[in-house]
Amino acid sequence: MNDRQDPYAHQPQVYGYDAHGQPVYHPDAPERVYDAYGQPLQQQTAYGYDPYAQQAQQPVQQTYDGYDGYAPYAPEQPQQAQQRIPEPRRAPGEAAPVPTAAADYRTEQFSFIEEPDEDSEDVIDWLKFSESRTERRDERKRKGRNRIVALVVVLVLALGGAAGYLFLTGSDDKKSAAAAGGGQKRDVIVVHLRQTHGGGSSTALLVDNETTKKATTVLLPNTLAVAKEGGAGSTTLGKSVQDDGTGATRDALNTLLGSDIKGSWRLDTPYLENLVELVGGIETDTDTDVPGEKPGDSPVVRRGTAQSLSGRTAVAYATYRGPGEDEGKQLSRFGQVMQAVLKKVPDDSASATRTVESLAQIPDPSLSTEQLGASLAHIAALARKGSYATALLPAEKDGTLGEKATGGVVKEVLGGTVRNTDRNAAPRVSVKNATGGKGAATSAQITLVNSGYSVIDGGTAGSAATASAVLYADEKRAAEAREVAKTLGLPAGAVKQAKDATTADVTVVLGKDYKG
Repeated sequence: MNDRQDPYAHQPQVYGYDAHGQPVYHPDAPERVYDAYGQPLQQQTAYGYDPYAQQAQQPVQQTYDGYDGYAPYAPEQPQQAQQRIPEPRRAPGEAAPVPTAAADYRTEQFSFIEEPDEDSEDVIDWLKFSESRTERRDERKRKGRNRIVALVVVLVLALGGAAGYLFLTGSDDKKSAAAAGGGQKRDVIVVHLRQTHGGGSSTALLVDNETTKKATTVLLPNTLAVAKEGGAGSTTLGKSVQDDGTGATRDALNTLLGSDIKGSWRLDTPYLENLVELVGGIETDTDTDVPGEKPGDSPVVRRGTAQSLSGRTAVAYATYRGPGEDEGKQLSRFGQVMQAVLKKVPDDSASATRTVESLAQIPDPSLSTEQLGASLAHIAALARKGSYATALLPAEKDGTLGEKATGGVVKEVLGGTVRNTDRNAAPRVSVKNATGGKGAATSAQITLVNSGYSVIDGGTAGSAATASAVLYADEKRAAEAREVAKTLGLPAGAVKQAKDATTADVTVVLGKDYKG
């Protein structure tokens, strides 16, 4: 068959495939050269010696895509050609490289594009926008916080200024409001003027009001009903000073008046005389003549204005009570002497303390010499300025304190509250012994105290009484009087209404019929 008749006469004969999967042709056929990507090169080498020809003529032991080296030639499919990765050429005797996972892929399967992407620019712009937006939001928050802080500062300053203004403009109102009640600071001392001759006494409260800058001497009547020591019944102020002493009397007054008495100053008449002499004598208006010690002697004190009194005459005037005069007259004279003495006491604490020490009296444990000197000096300064007054505490005939005393002296001057005006308080019962014996009154008082009554010692009657009596003045006390009679075992007929008010809510006169 000639070439014209055989179309494949000039085609080289394929003997097999080499290690790269390329066909091996007859030695006289031109060698086909491929690049690293398996593509045939345009320039062909000349026919001649092929360094890999001998290897190609050996049987191919490796299998590629299901065909061995002796299998009939089958054209490659495009898909198979794309999947095959050619090995690089090796020098003779060089070992084949170990296949790796990277050998399963061709480099043309990956695309590395370094050209700028428009989307990346958009992302950068968005990040910049987000950052600027966050910064603006943080800046707004910071400015908002600064505005809030500034507003708070302005409000605080405004409130402080308003408070200062109210303080300055309302100080007078506050003082007026404080002067109306118990929100004031007071220094209270109780003074007992005890007579060494006759055994009488006079009591007053020296009140130094630091809030109102005023001082007051409050005179207390001896008939004032106070609690006995230990709370076992009641007694009068005069008897409490004589029998119970300064400490128990001070506690009883605090209970009755709701006050806070700082201490007690027992000023016996010899010490008052010495005090007047130490300050150089006093001057005061006198309302009566004070007779001498013996009949026919000239008066010790003359009635008149601005009378000069020595220590002896000052004591005589302070303790004098004329015939038929009530106790209030004598208390007023005692108050005059005390005010005149306080005007002459030094107004500095050191000098006033030396004056008190010069009296050489034994101070009460509740009030030291230094404390007394400081209190007298402060009151003396107010007395010289005219900020000083004297008031009498009004007591009812039964020794209790009524509305006049409660709303006036006790509340305004002392800042206290009277206890015996409480409607729920136990009735006060006075027990007078008219049995002719001594034990009956004590037994009756114990019985009443154990029953919850407040008992006042009414003393002993001048003459014995045959029948006992339970007396009341106010009709509201009638039921209480009947209960007292039952408690003492007295008949109902013993309960009677008296015309005159007694010294207690109910008065019991024990007669010989009492079997206590």
